[in-house]
Amino acid sequence: MMFKLPSAWLTGVRMKKINETSCTVTVTHRWINQNPFKSLFWAVQGMAAELSTGALVISYAENSNHKISMLIANNNATFTKKATGRITFICTDGEKLKSVIKKAIETKEGQTCWMKSIGTNEEGVQVSEFNFEWTLKVK
Repeated sequence: MMFKLPSAWLTGVRMKKINETSCTVTVTHRWINQNPFKSLFWAVQGMAAELSTGALVISYAENSNHKISMLIANNNATFTKKATGRITFICTDGEKLKSVIKKAIETKEGQTCWMKSIGTNEEGVQVSEFNFEWTLKVK
């Protein structure tokens, strides 16, 4: 990750688990990734959330045996609590993504897939929610 996503690596974003249905990414609040309010900077949360969705997209695309282009077309976020300590982002949209990639391969037409990543603190309280609209097309 250091070479592919150096800013994520430098700020402490780490992928912990990935399987067919979900991906888990963590980041711990530190001096290097904080905002002036002494909590995790929103953009660092965004990098962690995007990685939790994007790793699933890359995994499914690579395992499809097709060249698939992928790009985020849109995103939004909601912040509900100050993010301090270790924040865990989980995306559980693997099954939805699987069907969208299957449709892209079958139709040879571009498809979109909204994927959600929920960020929670160490107490399990939600601190943020990110949504990413991925566009997928077979080359």
